[in-house]
Amino acid sequence: MNLKRLEYFCQLAMTGNFTRAANIIGIAQPALTITIQKLEQEVGLKLINRAEKNAILTAEGQVLYKLATQLLTQAKQVELELEELKDLERGTIRFGVSAMMGSYYFPKVLTAFKQEYPYIKIHLVDQGTAALEKMLLNSELDLALVRGDLENPQLRYTELIDEEIVAGMVKTHPLAKEKTLSLAQFCQQPLVLFHQGYFLRDVVSQYSKKNHLALDIRMETNLIELQKSLVRNEVGITTCLSRILQDEQQMISIPFEPKIEFKLSLAWKKNHYLSKASKAFVSYLTTSLNEVS
Repeated sequence: MNLKRLEYFCQLAMTGNFTRAANIIGIAQPALTITIQKLEQEVGLKLINRAEKNAILTAEGQVLYKLATQLLTQAKQVELELEELKDLERGTIRFGVSAMMGSYYFPKVLTAFKQEYPYIKIHLVDQGTAALEKMLLNSELDLALVRGDLENPQLRYTELIDEEIVAGMVKTHPLAKEKTLSLAQFCQQPLVLFHQGYFLRDVVSQYSKKNHLALDIRMETNLIELQKSLVRNEVGITTCLSRILQDEQQMISIPFEPKIEFKLSLAWKKNHYLSKASKAFVSYLTTSLNEVS
């Protein structure tokens, strides 16, 4: 069975749309359509129901998708293990990390790791921790930095970062003289927040929903420097980690009461083959970030 056709089929199954799937794969939509038709001819089954612009799996297609996902994962593991037999210091690591963590914790560490292991490639994926955990479970990533307080039984974890979430605002803000803030106080202010799916946003959204509070969100962005610029210009206040504001002259961080902890762990799927390159990366990150903290 042609593995490339299975890869294309799985991508179509995940997106549910020929155009989006073709764009992600990097081929023309007609080429994807022909590939799926050939796959259906090869297996002798109808796999896709085409409804307007959407592609819906048939019952047979759902069975094949499950089996194909397992087969492609196993094929990837074989490829990784064979590659390692050629050179133990080569390989590619698919590493998921949020924009904030990637910007403030990892530049020096990643640079140092690349200097020590110049032939190991690191493919960075920027998403929120919830999306990264889902990608780990789907074997789309080898490693990811995810929440360490809600462990999934299908993943293995090693704790890396334990910090505190604070409120960030300009020093001239009316609340800037407070020693601590409650989430109730915070939620009553104009806000600049991360998009949904990021823990620093979700902790606010969950509180407001539970307490039936309407949030005044002036801007949503995952770009840290833009977020800080908006706060400096008094568009709103935000949630962040205190170290992000260490060098800011115009901004101040105020802890929440009760305290909101931010625990992040390096995680990987239990039944996913962890290459020697990935193991070296885990060891290096654990040692380096523990030294920093």
